[in-house]
Amino acid sequence: MTHDHDLVLRPTAAQTEAALNPPPGRNGGDLVVETLTGLGATTVFGLPGQHALGMFDALRRSDLAYIGLRVENNAGFAADAYGRITGEAAPLLLSTGPGALTSLAALQEAAAASAPVLAISSQIPSAGLGGGRHGYLHELPDQQASFRGVVKSVHTVRTQSQIPSAIAEAWESALTAPHGPVWVEIPQDVLLAETSLPVVTAADAAPHDLPPRPELTAVAAHLLSTAARPAIIAGGGVVRADASGKLRQLAERLNAPVVTTFGGKGAFPWNHPLSLQSWLEDRHTTDFLEDADVLLVVGSGLGELSSNYYTFKPRGRVIQIEADLGKLESNHPALGIHADARLALSALLETVPEREDETAADRVRTVLDLVRERIDAQELTLEQRVLAAVREALPDRSASFWDMTILAYWAWSAFDARRSNTMHSAQGAGGLGYAFPAAIGGAVADPTHPVLAVSGDGGALYSIAELATARQHNLDVTWLIVDDGGYGILREYMTDAFGQSTATELSRPDYVALAESFGVPGVRTTPDTLADDLAKSLATPGPSVVVLPALLRMFAPTHLD
Repeated sequence: MTHDHDLVLRPTAAQTEAALNPPPGRNGGDLVVETLTGLGATTVFGLPGQHALGMFDALRRSDLAYIGLRVENNAGFAADAYGRITGEAAPLLLSTGPGALTSLAALQEAAAASAPVLAISSQIPSAGLGGGRHGYLHELPDQQASFRGVVKSVHTVRTQSQIPSAIAEAWESALTAPHGPVWVEIPQDVLLAETSLPVVTAADAAPHDLPPRPELTAVAAHLLSTAARPAIIAGGGVVRADASGKLRQLAERLNAPVVTTFGGKGAFPWNHPLSLQSWLEDRHTTDFLEDADVLLVVGSGLGELSSNYYTFKPRGRVIQIEADLGKLESNHPALGIHADARLALSALLETVPEREDETAADRVRTVLDLVRERIDAQELTLEQRVLAAVREALPDRSASFWDMTILAYWAWSAFDARRSNTMHSAQGAGGLGYAFPAAIGGAVADPTHPVLAVSGDGGALYSIAELATARQHNLDVTWLIVDDGGYGILREYMTDAFGQSTATELSRPDYVALAESFGVPGVRTTPDTLADDLAKSLATPGPSVVVLPALLRMFAPTHLD
């Protein structure tokens, strides 16, 4: 009797011959790129460095496409976006020490947003590992310690034979729910040494499924089907699990209003009768959710931004579906279901019956009317005009990437993403400089549609060097820079708190002239011409820059009342 686990795939005669006589001139770097290819990777991001040259030399002997950015942190943001759009692990090739450490902020964002990034870094020569002070260039006593608290898993290689298995293990970790960045480091001498190992032809690293426990979904289905006022909060986990269709089916079956978090934009149709949209920073929405007798939270940890800065205090029963075990019940007691959002929603759809509620749509309209009245009373017509112009110009299928800037804060609450997995921002970790390099990664991931990046002038200076990358690869990225002469949101925060701002004003370049110096066309626009100028730039192949000089204001918060 033969069991499946006893089956062994036997090599063909040709495969045996190739394994016994591998091509000459290969090194440890070839094992890296061969493993990536075997796992299904087609594109890598990164920046070369002295200790990593073995990997980069191997790239020219591979079929992998290489997108080289100018700063390691920006390369990390590009890989993050590529992972978000494709759902694939995005390889990020880095050098030792300063090169590796410069990527940390991007990897923190990938971790916060559950973006699958496979960072592969070089290390000092093997003889220097172990914490001694040998004086190697780029030496750190314990490089991986700098990443252990940021990434999902850390994998250290010490010999060439460990390379394929370590990368495959890291790949599996990155793509097992919850997705996230992982770290592999390989010493310089291991990468450079000639190898006699056979060519890596295939690698098995299938991610594990994370199904819900049936006894928990049975209880959840009962609570939802017997609720008088159910409501749903849909987070980024719904987007990452490609579960927006399942979410809509369940909401309509339950007649349950749905609010999407800022990371869950597009998970539920914006203009659906049951859509509370994304006004999470509004007390009217908070009050409505607190009044739900059963609240289903899918793919969200209800962190600071998703809980109106922790002022949200649910009074009813909470059901939380979350793939990240650390987020389960971390902020509110709940019926915690540790599961992938798609699998859990599918399980609920198998048992939840139709629930009649003729008042749900009316209650949603009432909340949205109250929100609209509050915003309209603040005389913020310029901000709403600018955001509407961006929405008008951006094709429905185009992805947009938003930096930490006032217009993005408006977009979190007020922008209709129209489609799932098209609106992305740095709201996970909250670092500056995300939008443009992320848009580069988005354009590489899907070259069939133009991509938009939105930054303030302060955030733009973090990634201005990547205009050279966009031009070199002729990527279809339009960059909208809202120029208000400083860190606008920090200016508002400080003025509100202290009566005046400090260290927020910036001397800045002529962004149009600067873009043109890179060979990238630029245009200076106004709120009245923004929609047309942006649409024209998006419709023109290749990179472009649109600069909007404007002083935008943020709507008043409700969590401080």
